[in-house]
Amino acid sequence: MARIISTVVLVSFSCGMVWAQTAQRRPFVRASGEGVVSTRPDQVKVIVNCTAQGSTAQEATEAVASQAASVISALTQLLGSRGDVRTVGVSVSPQYRYPQGQPPQLTGYQATNTLEVTVEDLTLAGRTIDRAVQAGASSIGGLQFGLKDPNPVRNQALRAATQQARQSAEAIALGLGARLGSVIMASESGVVLPVITEARAPGVTASAPTPIEPGTVQVRASVTIEVELAQ
Repeated sequence: MARIISTVVLVSFSCGMVWAQTAQRRPFVRASGEGVVSTRPDQVKVIVNCTAQGSTAQEATEAVASQAASVISALTQLLGSRGDVRTVGVSVSPQYRYPQGQPPQLTGYQATNTLEVTVEDLTLAGRTIDRAVQAGASSIGGLQFGLKDPNPVRNQALRAATQQARQSAEAIALGLGARLGSVIMASESGVVLPVITEARAPGVTASAPTPIEPGTVQVRASVTIEVELAQ
């Protein structure tokens, strides 16, 4: 359940008073606020790398393709409808050794296939890592927790930021012996800040699934308003 962290709402005031420079515009104040909402994530993305070597580019490519197919099959069986596996990168590069005082010598080729695994059941996060390693994955790039739909939580952050900006504008007006009039401008921006967790290095066997603690994700939104001053 999402909760607003009222005690850590960051208020990047930069509150300042801007007086109109022309007769056509009444004096106004500009104030900014930032709202932070913390909530439990409901999905995690796992980066899985498959790497293989070969004496030729084709040999390396075929080897990594076989490795990736095995990993994809294993993860698809594990996740079913509770996740998704997609390829996000494929590369083949020559490998050299550099003898002292001699030109570089080609030793073979390395091919890499990078998969992004989206897990919608967080209880499967640790098993996803273990299954990928068991199926032949070369390394796990890390975990990124997030929200399938951040908009409801983002709206909460926007409301908190707007309230803070309004309170700041009221404080400025009070200090000037004035009161607030109509809002003449409001702008916003927001971003989801995921939690990054390093995964256990592959190749380490364990009797239990890799433990994964998702923690929380934070959604931030900032709002700037301009409000006319009334005497």
